[in-house]
Amino acid sequence: MITALRNLQLITDGKITSGKVVLINGDKITAIADESSIPDDVEKIDLNGACVAPGLIDLQIYGSGGKLFAGKPEPEALERMENDLLAQGTTGFFATIGTNTPAIFEQGIAAAKEYRKHAKGNYLGMHFEGPYLNPAKRGAHPAALIKKGTLEEVKRWIEAAEGEIKMMTIAPELQDQEVIDYLHQNGIILSSGHSNASYSEGKSFLNKPVPAVTHLFNAMPQMHHRDPGYIPAIFEERPYTSIVADGIHVDFAMVRLAKRELGDKLYLITDAVTSASEGTYQHQFTGDRYVMPDGTLSGSCLTMLKAVQNCVAYAGIPLAEAINMASLYPAQLAKMPHKGRIAAGCDADMIIFNAKYEVQGTVFKGSFLKTQV
Repeated sequence: MITALRNLQLITDGKITSGKVVLINGDKITAIADESSIPDDVEKIDLNGACVAPGLIDLQIYGSGGKLFAGKPEPEALERMENDLLAQGTTGFFATIGTNTPAIFEQGIAAAKEYRKHAKGNYLGMHFEGPYLNPAKRGAHPAALIKKGTLEEVKRWIEAAEGEIKMMTIAPELQDQEVIDYLHQNGIILSSGHSNASYSEGKSFLNKPVPAVTHLFNAMPQMHHRDPGYIPAIFEERPYTSIVADGIHVDFAMVRLAKRELGDKLYLITDAVTSASEGTYQHQFTGDRYVMPDGTLSGSCLTMLKAVQNCVAYAGIPLAEAINMASLYPAQLAKMPHKGRIAAGCDADMIIFNAKYEVQGTVFKGSFLKTQV
C-alpha cells in the first residue's frame, strides 16, 4: 500500500517547498509529486501544514533517559537511546563511548553486537571518542586513561566488533601512521578531536586521510596571530567538522564564523549525555548544562532539533540549511547515500515538526512511530 504525506512544507536539499506530496511504499520514498497528482488508490495523511524533513542523524551521543551507554555499555542503554531518539525525530545515531578502560570499550562492543539482533535500526553503530587523544586537550576525559594507540589493540577491537565500530575520534598528531592507515583501510571514519595539533600538523593529516574533526573549538588550541594553531588549518582544508550548537559549548558568534568558513562541511551533533552517579563519567545536570563533579563542562543536553532551532534563531542559518547540517552532511560523512534527503529511492525516515520546533511525528522505515497531527 502506497502512503501519501500531504499538506506539508517539504524541507530537503537546502530548499523549502509547498504543494508537494511524499509517496512512500514500504520503507522507501518512491516519489515527490504535486498535490494535484496524488494517485487515487493511496492512503492519504494530512499533515496540516507541518514541516517534513529528513530524519536527523546524530554521530555523537553518549546516552539518554538516565542510561549512559558511555559509562555502562549494555543493550538496555541502546534500547533506551533508540526509543528516545525516535521520539525526537532522530532516525540515525552513533552511540558514543568516551575515553575509558579497555574493559568498558570491550563491553560496548559486546553490547552492540548483542543488541544488533533486535535493534529497531536507528542505532547505526558506535563512535569511540578516545582513548587515543592528546592529554593536553583532554576536557572531561580522564588523563590517566588517555594513551597512544597500538596496532595490536585497534586490530583486536575492530575484528571483535564485526562492523559495529563506525567512527573514532583520535589525536592524529600522536598516533603512528600504521594505526591511522589500518583504521582508514578498515572503513572507520577518523575524526580529529581532543587534539593539540599545530597548523602544519593539521595541514598534514586533514583529508590525508583524516576526513573529519570532532566538536570544533572545543578541546583544541585556539587561534593566535603569531601561532595560528589548528583551527585555520581546519578552515583551509575543510574536512567534515562537527559542532555543538547549544550556546554553551560554543558561542553562536563562533557558529556563524564556522559556517562562513566551512559551508557544507559543518554538521551538527548533540554531544548529549544523561545524568550518571557511577563510573568514569558522573555527569551532573545544573539546569542548563552537564558538568563533572569537579565542575568541568561535559556533554550537552541538546536534541538535534533544538540544535537546528538554535542555528536558525541565533546563528542566522536558514532553516533548510540547518536541516542539511543535521541530516544530509552527517549522512554524507558516514557514506549513507540513502539517508539525509527526501527523494525517490531514499529511506522513508522523516521528522515532522511545527513552527515552534515541536516534534509532531516521526516516520521510520515508512511507518509512523509517533504522531500528534
